[in-house]
Amino acid sequence: MKELLRTNNFVYLSFAQAVLKEAGVEHLVFDVHMSVMEGSLGVLPRRLMVADDDLDRAKQILTEAEPPEPGWT
Repeated sequence: MKELLRTNNFVYLSFAQAVLKEAGVEHLVFDVHMSVMEGSLGVLPRRLMVADDDLDRAKQILTEAEPPEPGWT
């Protein structure tokens, strides 16, 4: 597996997962349960991982996707 992105922004992470799911790209989020270690402060970034063969395609999909606008809830 290869790291597609690393972020503390849970909204963007959720957006990226939805975009990849819609495109049929399988992915995993690593470090989700690290909040137990950090005390739920959100300081440790989560990593969005894809299969080695899907990395270039996943990068292209995210590049072409419209990110949520600031303040979007």
